[in-house]
Amino acid sequence: MKFYEEPPLYQKTILSDLQGAWGNLRQAVVENHPFPGSDKLLFHIDEGTSWESVRNLRQMRNTLLLIQNLANTNKAPEELVEWIEDVVETLKELLESGAK
Repeated sequence: MKFYEEPPLYQKTILSDLQGAWGNLRQAVVENHPFPGSDKLLFHIDEGTSWESVRNLRQMRNTLLLIQNLANTNKAPEELVEWIEDVVETLKELLESGAK
């Protein structure tokens, strides 16, 4: 019987960049919590990184738009706005690469 072995090296992809950008955004919200709307932001960040969103990047884009609106409405700390823009740019790059 053959056992599955871990690959000797992993190829970094735009998907790993996107995962990292979402992780950085979530961490920034946690570090700045509490502030107006932070609970909602955490909820929607988790929704944006859910399996359903990862399988449907258009849904992820819609969730990200909602996150941007919540951050702007609640005057989120500048650090969060920068991390949101990082996620936006990375997702844009992924979608332009032809991912669905």
